[in-house]
Amino acid sequence: MVVPDAHVPDFSCYLELYKKSIEEPDVFWKEVASDFYWKKPPTGQILQYNFDVTKGNIYVKCMEGATTNMCYNVLDRNVKDKNLGERVAFYWEGNSPDHHMAITYSQLLGQVCRCANVLKQMGVRKGDRVAIYLPMIPELVYTMLACTRIGAVHSIVFAGFSSESLCERILDSQCSILVTADGVHRGEKLINLKQIADEALEKCKEKASATVKRCLVVKHHALRIQSGDTPWDAAFDVCWEEVMGQVSEQCEPEWLDAEDPLFILYTSGSTGKPKGVLHTVAGYLLYTFLTFKCVFDHQPDDVYWCTADIGWITGHSYITYGPLANGATSVLFEGIPVHPHVGRFWEVIEKYRVTKFYTAPTAIRLLMKYGKEPLQKYDLSSLRILGTVGEPINPEAWHWYYEVVGQKRCPVVDTFWQTETGGHVLTPLPAATPLKPGSATFPFFGVDPTILNEHGEELEGEAEGYLVFRQPWPGIMRTVYGNQERFENTYFKKFPGFYVTGDSCRRDRDGYYWITGRIDDMINVSGHLLSTAEIESALTEHGAVAEAAVVSRPHTVKGECLYCFVTLKDCREFNLTLVDELKRQVREKIGPIATPDFIQNAPALPKTRSGKIMRRVLRQIARNEKDLGDLSTLADPKVVEVLFSQRWETAA
Repeated sequence: MVVPDAHVPDFSCYLELYKKSIEEPDVFWKEVASDFYWKKPPTGQILQYNFDVTKGNIYVKCMEGATTNMCYNVLDRNVKDKNLGERVAFYWEGNSPDHHMAITYSQLLGQVCRCANVLKQMGVRKGDRVAIYLPMIPELVYTMLACTRIGAVHSIVFAGFSSESLCERILDSQCSILVTADGVHRGEKLINLKQIADEALEKCKEKASATVKRCLVVKHHALRIQSGDTPWDAAFDVCWEEVMGQVSEQCEPEWLDAEDPLFILYTSGSTGKPKGVLHTVAGYLLYTFLTFKCVFDHQPDDVYWCTADIGWITGHSYITYGPLANGATSVLFEGIPVHPHVGRFWEVIEKYRVTKFYTAPTAIRLLMKYGKEPLQKYDLSSLRILGTVGEPINPEAWHWYYEVVGQKRCPVVDTFWQTETGGHVLTPLPAATPLKPGSATFPFFGVDPTILNEHGEELEGEAEGYLVFRQPWPGIMRTVYGNQERFENTYFKKFPGFYVTGDSCRRDRDGYYWITGRIDDMINVSGHLLSTAEIESALTEHGAVAEAAVVSRPHTVKGECLYCFVTLKDCREFNLTLVDELKRQVREKIGPIATPDFIQNAPALPKTRSGKIMRRVLRQIARNEKDLGDLSTLADPKVVEVLFSQRWETAA
């Protein structure tokens, strides 16, 4: 099938472009770069890199020698060069359907410049880090783009994270300013963000010399919160509404080197300490632009909606930077799928005539539970393309999405990528790729995957093993902020010459790629990677817990959920009160997303003779799988029987 108006109209066109991107990357990416404004052009090769730790430091450089500005390219270029000033950039839809507004590209540029001037007045300079702890309100987009305009590096922390998580991220990236809001309603629940932010800053003072000099606070205009309920320090806190009215709507962009840092975004690490993934200006601009354009086949009349939060990489790449680089009109959604009713997603699609819809398998499975009836009240005929992100989608959810939501006429782009990759790396292209439910299909342009076995040998044809990449694409991360050694050890040490994703993968006889899960100690809950080490650390900080081990268990909505085994200290009793305390401890240390679903008493854990916990066995106990395979390496096989007997009380 050929779709003439599509950017990639058929599979042969995909293959031709893909071949060019791999064999002539400089030519390919130079053509993409020609769409943008460069104060100075690049001086050498477009892409330079070393992926082999045995040959020196790992590095990736894109457009070296060039200078540009991300904010200029996604806003000024659209307003001034492309005359898109009156086009709507965002339809903001609040937690309540009563709260909404349209923001044009001209209005967005004006607000971003005002915010940039406020940040400069507060002492922010090129290279400074700014922590942003905001809900899904327009001010979040204004602030991140204001940072990019003046060359500051934003570090956005999801507004559902705890004060401890916020503190840890502020300290690691040494942020000089924190931008937050008084609060937010998530469904019916009121969350006092300012209070959590203040707690985080107090923790920062206790742990280290404080780096945050001021706190810029947005008053959420849709909140039912009294001003007197917001903690305030007049010497430290700055009111957004007051200062934004006192500055100009003009702000000259800071021209940055192509490899200057753009932002830091923290992702869970298998050691328990989150990794500050660093992305840089030019490569990230090119890659988010092209992936958005091709994967969603962006057309000028589209209304695009990604339901993610900007606190995650999906929101960075496919709510802010990718869509704006294409001059797109997007929905910016603050709410949740089932508030104030289970048809909220479908109501929003009908209201704005959404054409491209991008959401998580978790949300699809949640809405499947309510059946077809809520959809039948709404007109979804505007939809042209559906997308999924965050985790592999199970075939049952894929079919429901395709058949019920898309009415069998919208291709489903099942995208695989990571915080580290910056954008889609395995994905169908809607007009070009024959689909297989549950498969991420083929690599995007510039991405060269292969599958390795445990010995680092490449596997041909049908195979399953480690998913790795042979060479970089412009949007790949450049380092772990402040820790190049961790960057190299995590992604390049195991198999020199390859970027190691940490995911296992199967390639079928037709060459399609299927992501089969994480290889390292990470769990994917509702599309968010959580570190088992980080959760275990939070559990063992409780005075009653001697040892803890966390594994995944399948969940009908979340995909995976957390199943925790805890060994108590002598004389401590396992009861419901303790379970509630442990759940609260994890919520406070990490955030609600990490709340365990099951906590089981484990008088002892299954260990090898060398003392290593056998997580494979724990996963099987959590899932009630009795065929445990070879247990010859267990120091005490009787432990397994005890854990199975205790399991009935936990998850019968």
